Amino acid sequence: MAGPIETPKFRDPAARGLCTDCGVSRMADPTACGKACQFIKPDYPGLEAQVHGRSAQTEGDERFFGVTGAMYRAALTPARKGAQWTGLTTRLAERLLETGAVDAVLTMIPDAADRWRPRPAIITDPADMKEARGMRMGYAPLLALLEPAKAAGHRKIAVIGIPCQIYALRALESDLGFERIYVIGTPCSDNTTTANFHSFLARLTDAPDTVTYLEFRADYHVELRFTDGTQRLIPFLKLPLSDLPADFFPVTCRTCVDYTNRLADITVGYMAGEGDQWLIVRNERGQEMLDNVGNEVMLAAPGSRGKRAASVKGFVENTRLAAGGLPLRRMPDFMRGVMGWLMPKIGPRGLEFARARLEMKAAETVLHLRREEPAKIKNMVPEHVWNLAKPYGLEPHDDEAPKSEF
Repeated sequence: MAGPIETPKFRDPAARGLCTDCGVSRMADPTACGKACQFIKPDYPGLEAQVHGRSAQTEGDERFFGVTGAMYRAALTPARKGAQWTGLTTRLAERLLETGAVDAVLTMIPDAADRWRPRPAIITDPADMKEARGMRMGYAPLLALLEPAKAAGHRKIAVIGIPCQIYALRALESDLGFERIYVIGTPCSDNTTTANFHSFLARLTDAPDTVTYLEFRADYHVELRFTDGTQRLIPFLKLPLSDLPADFFPVTCRTCVDYTNRLADITVGYMAGEGDQWLIVRNERGQEMLDNVGNEVMLAAPGSRGKRAASVKGFVENTRLAAGGLPLRRMPDFMRGVMGWLMPKIGPRGLEFARARLEMKAAETVLHLRREEPAKIKNMVPEHVWNLAKPYGLEPHDDEAPKSEF
């Protein structure tokens, strides 16, 4: 029988800028944010060396995706009911509990009053991992669970989190006193508030309360599923993104420097999955977790098709205009239909799609920081982001170059 899931309540921190409420500011020592926050002065090479034994290479695909031991297209078989994809992320954590590798898993479950709102939870019974399946949208102080988990006597834990949460976890890891921490990372998904997400759903359908599933797919469509079992696919180009308020995505998410969760032991995403999931095994702990699921997961080499340069250049130009406050021209409706049909056929797919998305995110980070927080660029933007933005004419100005430590 499944045991109770602990969902502690935390004090609310004071409002602050460039904060995704990872949970550190809700801990006993909120000043730890100064050491832990991804948005202050991130040190990816240093933390990669600490976590993986080396920093990412500056050539090849590691410059996009971070330290990589192995990479796969993957699908859990059979797919688990209620999962966003096949349920692989939660199954990895479930197996850690089943084998006794960990005492507890720190993750998110849906809020009782709103299935889209994430609620931090400590799970100790493998059977309860099913409650963590599926996608949620909004901020939730995951790392505030660290102190309650330790107080409960848990010494070996797993954490399922997004990049800004995992960066802070790694920055504090040596001070936390846990015997072992396994990290299952998911790529960033351009987060927003749960309230904003509800307003987005209402722009997609006249029955938003009946939506049970939403996913941005690698075939350039958003998939919606409804309570009556029906499904709807919406081409990216037909999404009402230009109708969203300017602050729909906060500055933090528009300036994220780690889309692929570079400090996780294993990253489970979709971008290069071509309809399956995309796995990046980063170190021995990541390989151990994958080995734990054995033949339950089907693995294949990721594919790569198309060319990304034109798509990225167009995105960079539109972002440059938007970041400068200039009005963007909308594509005529008849062209949206044509391009919506054409992009899945000629656009980048698989690894090329993932590379494109990483370059787009790098450009977006630089352009929005120049507009919103120019004084922070020299500290906030790591070298791997500048390297991805450079082919598109974005290089650090004299006052933006990171200061040498020597």
